Amino acid sequence: MATVARAVSIKDVAREAGVSVGTVSNVINRPEHVSAETRRHVRRVIADLGYVRSEHARQLRAGRSRIMALLVLDMGNPFFVDIARGAERAARAAGLGVMVCNSDQNLEDEAEYLGLFAEQRVRGVLVTPADSDGRNLREFRRHGIPFVLVDRVAGDDDGCSVSVDDVAGGALAVRHLTTAGHRSLAYVSGPDHLNQVRDRRTGALAALARAGLPPGAMREVPAARLDVAAGRDAGARLLGLAQRPTGVFCANDLLALGVLQSLYTAGVRVPDDLAIVGYDDIEFAAAATVPLTSVRQPALTIGARATELLLRESSEDAFAHRHEHVVLQPELVVRQSTLVPRRPFRRVRADPSAAAWPTG
Repeated sequence: MATVARAVSIKDVAREAGVSVGTVSNVINRPEHVSAETRRHVRRVIADLGYVRSEHARQLRAGRSRIMALLVLDMGNPFFVDIARGAERAARAAGLGVMVCNSDQNLEDEAEYLGLFAEQRVRGVLVTPADSDGRNLREFRRHGIPFVLVDRVAGDDDGCSVSVDDVAGGALAVRHLTTAGHRSLAYVSGPDHLNQVRDRRTGALAALARAGLPPGAMREVPAARLDVAAGRDAGARLLGLAQRPTGVFCANDLLALGVLQSLYTAGVRVPDDLAIVGYDDIEFAAAATVPLTSVRQPALTIGARATELLLRESSEDAFAHRHEHVVLQPELVVRQSTLVPRRPFRRVRADPSAAAWPTG
């Protein structure tokens, strides 16, 4: 069985060259502090032994890692993949790399990853928290590593954040359905500890009130997760209702695609028998059997802006830094799952006054 050779260390170089570790370090990092003869001798030993300086160790000593971390809820969701792409582009432009991790919407996994980031002394962390009160982040804050909340609004003292106005987005979705004449709706939600799920519900109820409908006009169908399998399960429960709604708003596109699969299998026509609106506008939304109407979030922009805020905070004095909260606006992309448009799709921008509507 072959053995793996041990990497040559700076101590090995010092021992072979007959000098101190400090002298070798000076030859590598501060050659002007070493005589020309010693420099030539040590460099010859370095070449003979094949020593390679550990950039990671150097960065840890300097406290300036060239790696930042991104922790999201579900890397199986193309929305978060696009956020990662946006973050990576901005990070690479700044000469940094990105470590991408998946909490799987699990608090314990989130805590473990945050601990790993602290051990590795990453430059900073972009994170979509798996819980609403951010208790894992409160523990992480003591390490002094900056972080930016992604797809979540932060409080003034909770760090920087980049998010989308989900209240306005939920209102866009339901206003579209009520304007089309739907009076019996369903909201296929997700885990209620996620702020996004709650904010989209709030916007949906606001749109109901604006349309003159009571909150009971929209039945909630809870989903344990924000994925296609949970959407299929929710679709089966919708089919089993004695009074089936005519319009459905789903908390994300993966749920909507799962609902669409269930309806298609059961022979329910979309949008003739039941209209569906998703959220995120992932690439698969337009490619579905019935192209999906969806509330679009600018995922690439979210990732890029969050990275910019993180780099700014990591380079500024902690006492001089002022947290910034970027809130982007969603837009509705209308496709065949709610109507058959004359054009492939049209976009409707969020009404900035939506958040001020009554919640009913």
